[in-house]
Amino acid sequence: MPGKRRSVFTFRNLALGLCGLAVVLFAIGFAMRERVADKPYLRIAGASFIFNYRVSDAYYGFTAEVEKPVRNFSTIEADFEDPAGGPPFHVATTLGPRTTRYGLRSPSLQGIDKNKPYRVTVRLIQNGDGAVLFSRTFTVTSDLSQAVLPPAPLTVGPGYARNPDLPNGWTSPEAGHLL
Repeated sequence: MPGKRRSVFTFRNLALGLCGLAVVLFAIGFAMRERVADKPYLRIAGASFIFNYRVSDAYYGFTAEVEKPVRNFSTIEADFEDPAGGPPFHVATTLGPRTTRYGLRSPSLQGIDKNKPYRVTVRLIQNGDGAVLFSRTFTVTSDLSQAVLPPAPLTVGPGYARNPDLPNGWTSPEAGHLL
């Protein structure tokens, strides 16, 4: 029958087309993959100073994200430089199975200077053999000095009553420079 056309949509053509599409998608996925071996164990997502003027407290810290599989109950350790000149503050947290983001912070500080970098050393210690999987040193710089904090908490008690120990009319020596 010379006038009859054969359909191009046969099962064989459909199977070949789907196989071709699968090969192309696999090649794109393979080319765009991230190699876990090339990543560091931890990524420092951010670091900063925190000044809580209401309670007259200042500290600094950072957030670390686990980028590679690590044994549960491994430890992230950090040594924070003491702005007052004492020995570094040692802080540690244990890794658990429920999260990959960890925040570490120094204890309350005194003597923070504006625009001075303070050193932080971070280590990831593997549970079991104690191997150091990650070690990095970085600095954190404050935009403010300790002088912006009041000499005592601004409020006391659950009703946020004014602190009677605070000098009447107290203002920060740097208040005019902050605006």
